[in-house]
Amino acid sequence: MTLSFVSKLRGFLLEIRKISANARKMNLIQRENDYFSHPIFLFTYEIAPVFVLMEQLTLKKMREIIGWPNGDGDGLFSPGGAISNMYSVMVARYKYFPEVKTKGMSAAPRLVLFTSEHSHYSIKKAGAVLGFGKENVILLKTDERGRVIPADLEAKVTDAKQKGYVPLFVNATAGTTVYGAFDPINDIADICEKYNLWLHVDGAWGGGLLMSRKHRHKLSGIERANSVTWNPHKMMGVPLQCSAILVREKGILQGCNSMCAGYLFQPDKQYDVNYDTGDKAIQCGRHVDIFKFWLMWKAKGTIGFEQHIDRCLEISEYLYNKIKNREGYEMVFEGQPQHSNVCFWYIPPSLRGMPDGDERREKLHRVAPKIKAMMMECGTTMVGYQPQGDKVNFFRMVVSNHAVTKSDIDFLIDEIERLGHGV
Repeated sequence: MTLSFVSKLRGFLLEIRKISANARKMNLIQRENDYFSHPIFLFTYEIAPVFVLMEQLTLKKMREIIGWPNGDGDGLFSPGGAISNMYSVMVARYKYFPEVKTKGMSAAPRLVLFTSEHSHYSIKKAGAVLGFGKENVILLKTDERGRVIPADLEAKVTDAKQKGYVPLFVNATAGTTVYGAFDPINDIADICEKYNLWLHVDGAWGGGLLMSRKHRHKLSGIERANSVTWNPHKMMGVPLQCSAILVREKGILQGCNSMCAGYLFQPDKQYDVNYDTGDKAIQCGRHVDIFKFWLMWKAKGTIGFEQHIDRCLEISEYLYNKIKNREGYEMVFEGQPQHSNVCFWYIPPSLRGMPDGDERREKLHRVAPKIKAMMMECGTTMVGYQPQGDKVNFFRMVVSNHAVTKSDIDFLIDEIERLGHGV
């Protein structure tokens, strides 16, 4: 880089520091991101030099937090966790069967992927979109808390090999969408190493806990993963969209995705063309998602993110403790949730004396939708619900905003009881 560019960069960063001193609120950070980056796209260094450097430095810091030595590896910010997960499957396939890039899936044997029955649907979607087929995405059994059972993984890997299939990829979820469960990464990593499988950790929802000294143990073993999805726009409160795919092996994203378009990626430029990051992405121009995250990190600091995470889990624990033995509530699973997901049934008075059976299940299945509809009509609050497996509809309260207070939780409980009393 020339001295003139360095001086311009310093001047730009001084201005940003002034902004970040005042941009403590999320909406201000989003506005500043849009103001500075809206007309800019990340594909070559010369188009967006400052944002390319911001992205590289931030991704390196994220890899350090994961635990990869010296933060080495690679990564990109992508349009969302589903695309980040798809990147992981693409690079795994390229790692073991690089000829697929030129010859297509006919150059590979029948490849199979493994993921939890509670994992995000994007793993199945990646299997469908990338030509593996949904039937070759094998679902793994979970325990009552929604965590993968490692013995089931090994049994299904062995079974696939006996059938002549080639196991390729295992997805471990760090923070499932519904239960907020964390798969046992170390146990899964042992199996992946034994059978030479690519290990991906989908930390889209739970990756933010890596910022917390109190809670990062829930992702123990993540440093053994080949790739990680981490969405700062989820638990860390960064404005949409902000998702990273992080890869332990440097250069594999480039090898997997590069097309060497001569009008953009000339090898004889006057700077280090490794900064031309566009050729390792599946898209060409990428939106500048790094700026708001970088700015927010500057404003809050690492400790600020840690306090944000700890506060959200503290509030969810308050909700759990308040309702776990309260009349009219049943928890979906025993024990304190691992994440900020609190899953429960509200049992209205009309069902409390009814024996368990099909009739009670059918009526209970209709309770959460009715209460949610009344909440929305009243305009007081809104809590999600869903079934899971053989379990009828239940509420899933998720805390990801550190501004939520205990009095907000008290209001929520009172409102559920007020609206649900006559259901």
